[in-house]
Amino acid sequence: MLPALRLLFAIVLASMLGVTAWAGLHCPLFAVPPDVATHPWFIATLFDAYWGFATFYVWVAYKQIAWPARVTWFVAIMLLGNIAMSAYCLRELGRIPAATPFADVLTRRDATTGMLGPLLAVLGIAVVVLAAL
Repeated sequence: MLPALRLLFAIVLASMLGVTAWAGLHCPLFAVPPDVATHPWFIATLFDAYWGFATFYVWVAYKQIAWPARVTWFVAIMLLGNIAMSAYCLRELGRIPAATPFADVLTRRDATTGMLGPLLAVLGIAVVVLAAL
């Protein structure tokens, strides 16, 4: 089960980085035409995505005991979406032995902050700031 999950989240991360880079090469991040930005399905899709991010973050907040980790992962997830989410999952899956029961992956709590969350949060902030210039 764990190797399949590692593969899944590696594919998610690679595909999101690829499609994000491709989109960024074709048009600026905040250059969404008004007809698109105000379209009901665009708005519904954004709500769907961000409520999904918030739902995933609830699990992250449970697992991360340290407040700095909770805050930085929140920023990273809200700004980078599935890129941050798949990175978090790969981080969690990479920290456990292959023989670990799947339930432990979901419930094991972490008191450390680590560097990945803060790094991704800073990256997300940089992307938004640079895209707004």
